[in-house]
Amino acid sequence: MSSRGKPIFIIPVLVIFCFFFLYPLVVLIITSVKSGNGLTLANYSQILTNHYYFKALVNSLWLSLSVTITALILSGILAFFLARHEFPGKSLYFTLLTFPISFPGVVVGFMIIILFGSTGILPLLSQTLLGEKSMVFAYTIKGIFLAYLYFEIPRIIMTLYGAIKEFDRSLEEAARTMGATSWQAIRYVVLPTVFPIFVSAGALAFSTSMSAFGTAYTLADQFEILPIVMYNELTLNFKIETASAIAVVIGLICVLMNMGYRTMLERVKR
Repeated sequence: MSSRGKPIFIIPVLVIFCFFFLYPLVVLIITSVKSGNGLTLANYSQILTNHYYFKALVNSLWLSLSVTITALILSGILAFFLARHEFPGKSLYFTLLTFPISFPGVVVGFMIIILFGSTGILPLLSQTLLGEKSMVFAYTIKGIFLAYLYFEIPRIIMTLYGAIKEFDRSLEEAARTMGATSWQAIRYVVLPTVFPIFVSAGALAFSTSMSAFGTAYTLADQFEILPIVMYNELTLNFKIETASAIAVVIGLICVLMNMGYRTMLERVKR
């Protein structure tokens, strides 16, 4: 195909990009700096100075980071086990592990309520066995932590499994012939090779947790996180400018996370 024909395919992509992404983003940013006195950064500064907004920001960051680290550890162990072992029913086991990825966030939230709500299965079971209810934390940050883990682990497992499965095990065997133990071979040969996949999976998990809404909307009753605060400011308080600023902050945090992991990967390659 000649170079003259290429704009025919480039122009529709540019139009779609500008109309469905660039234009809404520009409107969102302009709205976030509006106020009664004109354009200002007051909507952004209050996220840091207002206790309500700042607490939601800290909760979101802490929740996303803790979910990401925990999910990476658990998913890494499971992915290594599945990639390195064959056993009867492995396909079914893998399917069950990754099955939650097909659930929308609201469904995951209801599942946590069914398990850990005030009338959930485990609290009622503990009341029957111990005489008092325990494990009632569906609407606390512990509940949403478990819910986020529930839908992050399948995603990370599916990301890591292929990389570990396709790893050239002759490199690991060469390390063992040189006297390395199984753990040393994994530590110094396997993990550095698949490290970029772990980093990218972690960045994706953090961004997903930071911006997730459906699960948070179902469970966020006794605490606040940024997506819920943004929704409340928009629909309940009609503070469109503040909601826009929060949306931009969420997006900016996710973009910075992605830039950070790409910078880290570039340094590792060097």
